[in-house]
Amino acid sequence: MASRTYTAAKTRSGRPGWSVIFGHPRRTDARGKYGLKVRRGLRTQDDSEADRLVEQLNELLADQSWWSIERRTDAAQRFDPIVVAAFYDGLETGKDNSWDQRGNFIPLPTKDEGYARVMLVGSTGAGKTTLLRQLIGSDPKQDRFPSTSTAKTTIADIEIVTADAPFQAAVTFMTEHETRCAVDECLQEACFETVRERDDTEIANALLEHKEQRFRLSYLLGAWRTEAPTEKSDNQHDFDYEYECDDGDARESEPLSESEEIGADESTKNNTQLNAYIVRIKTISQATRDKTTAIHGDFRDMRNANQRETWREAFLDNLYQSRDFARLSLDIMDVITERFSLIESGIFERGATGWPVLWSYEEIDRATFLRQARWFSSNHERQFGRLLTPLVNGVRVKGPFHPSNDCLQHGNRRLVLLDGEGLGHSAKEANSISTKVTEKFAKADMILLVDNAQSPMQAAPLELLRSVGSSGHGHKLAVAFTHFDHVKGDNLRGYEQKRSHVRASIGNAIAGLRDTLGVPVAEVLDSQLHANDFYLGGLDRPTQIVPTGFIRNLRDLLRRMVDSAKPLEPIELAPIYNMADLAFALRDATDEFKKQWHGRLGISHSEGFPKEHWTRIKALCRRIANSWANEYDGLRPVADLIRELQGCISLWMDNPESWTREPVDESEAQTAINAIRRQVFGRVHELAERRLIDTHIPEWRRAFEFRGPGSGSDRAGVMGGIYDSAVPRVSYKDSDMAAQAFMREVQKIVREAVEESGGSVRR
Repeated sequence: MASRTYTAAKTRSGRPGWSVIFGHPRRTDARGKYGLKVRRGLRTQDDSEADRLVEQLNELLADQSWWSIERRTDAAQRFDPIVVAAFYDGLETGKDNSWDQRGNFIPLPTKDEGYARVMLVGSTGAGKTTLLRQLIGSDPKQDRFPSTSTAKTTIADIEIVTADAPFQAAVTFMTEHETRCAVDECLQEACFETVRERDDTEIANALLEHKEQRFRLSYLLGAWRTEAPTEKSDNQHDFDYEYECDDGDARESEPLSESEEIGADESTKNNTQLNAYIVRIKTISQATRDKTTAIHGDFRDMRNANQRETWREAFLDNLYQSRDFARLSLDIMDVITERFSLIESGIFERGATGWPVLWSYEEIDRATFLRQARWFSSNHERQFGRLLTPLVNGVRVKGPFHPSNDCLQHGNRRLVLLDGEGLGHSAKEANSISTKVTEKFAKADMILLVDNAQSPMQAAPLELLRSVGSSGHGHKLAVAFTHFDHVKGDNLRGYEQKRSHVRASIGNAIAGLRDTLGVPVAEVLDSQLHANDFYLGGLDRPTQIVPTGFIRNLRDLLRRMVDSAKPLEPIELAPIYNMADLAFALRDATDEFKKQWHGRLGISHSEGFPKEHWTRIKALCRRIANSWANEYDGLRPVADLIRELQGCISLWMDNPESWTREPVDESEAQTAINAIRRQVFGRVHELAERRLIDTHIPEWRRAFEFRGPGSGSDRAGVMGGIYDSAVPRVSYKDSDMAAQAFMREVQKIVREAVEESGGSVRR
């Protein structure tokens, strides 16, 4: 880093007045390399004043002693405030907690205030957001909140508090750095599509939708069109849908109001801009391709996948060295920033760089409120070009969100409804449950699994059951089966037969978990789910026309939600454990964790855990190195370790040495043990995050920074070293100090949890 020279230059870049552009020596780009291109306005149109400011910035860039946030106060005494802000804004340390940020404007009420918190979880497409709409009286056409579709839709946390008027909203956003890296990742994929000689539409698709399907630039920049937009014809209406209904029939979405719909002129302007981006992408790609070909040969001559991957990595490395690539990324970021200014209501709180951190809003009228909130949650194609949805990481709203059917409105309806991203479909995604989900178990009074009645429980719901059971939160479980009106068969003539058929899937699911959960925990789940199962259909329709039988089930579900806030009856009973056998269980857990990750990293062959592509492993490292997340698209090292540790500890807990008194029955015994499981679960979260992530940030950054031939193996080696250090194989050898230290940490967690619950632990 010391050998590299950083310089600043002034530029017009299509803005009024001068701007400055420079590589920042302390900020990293999407590859993790220092030198992120930054552009800031100089607030002057005068050439000599712009030169003076650029000269000051170059003085600062030439002296490394200024490159620390601690020197900002000193720098303010020497340099112009514009220069100081350009360099130091964005260097502040600390990780934003979006949950707390939303809570500063809308605190989540608690049991003491008479509220029950209900967490909705389920596979993508199971219908949990459609159910949520029914629970809050959101009309599928007029309100369109929250948004639904047949694809991955809910990508941010949604928290709804039922209360009296007024309506309130608190929306939090991705960081500017995270957004910039997502833009760069979209750009690099679009550039590589030109190398593969794709047409303009395919290049545009790569630019406008991140391959992880969470960040969609089309929402912000507008949809790609090969023809100019026109007024919607009657025939067009026949094929314009916002969502697909539960009965499989697509229904036309409600026409948008004039204030919401993007006009033809604005769409044309956006499409013209996109066309200009495609031209620039092709020009940048060709120049970068020529540079890469001069050293590595032509991409078309690469004869196997390994050669093509090596060429691609060299191409991407050259791409990030391109000034034109950086300028295009900055231009797109400017457009994204401008989209925030189109929001006419509410208040934005901004960070040091001016990037929005929180949007808050209050309104009496429901229709007006939802019209504004939809800019942050909608997925309607005719609003593409203004939607901020891809930038949002959390939406919290409060107000009179109640079911519209009179039969559902009576009684206490003080609820906090928590919705989030679907669990996924594949076994790869469902090997463990995201910590974004599991860390909320303790905050919820009910964990409502929403599943499709038409098919047996898939991998993700089964893993959720396992996680809830082993964590001691089984008493919070309930299940709502959607699409029940589509359960059909010659042997299923009536409601009771259909319910028995679907209910059997619960028994089959629990039976498959007995070995991993243990019989006592499996029986708790089986009993809980059979007493708290609900069968729903027609949820895509306005509440007033949902069939009466399903309305009754909804009413029962709402009543059970409210009752979930009632505290558990305390019991004067606690187990007494002997630590001697815990080491055997921990050895199995650590071995299984490393077996999985050695397979994913290609360190060794592991059945069921094939080697992951290097780009996915690098994407995981990027997120951890930048403190954005501890996972990426099904790659979840922290969640995997929690799963293995909690599972083995849970099984060990089923066999206490004795009790403070003899349990009345198995139910009482499990109630006492589950209280300890819950205590352990929270502590295991902290331990896994600390040992795998917090104490190894420098190594994660090093793993991310590898590039060039062999970088995948180098990265895997560093990550393997992290895992070996963080999760050593438990051993009885006194010389194995790392394993002994790890064992003591886990024992301390268990001992504290047992003792806080009134029990004791013997060595």
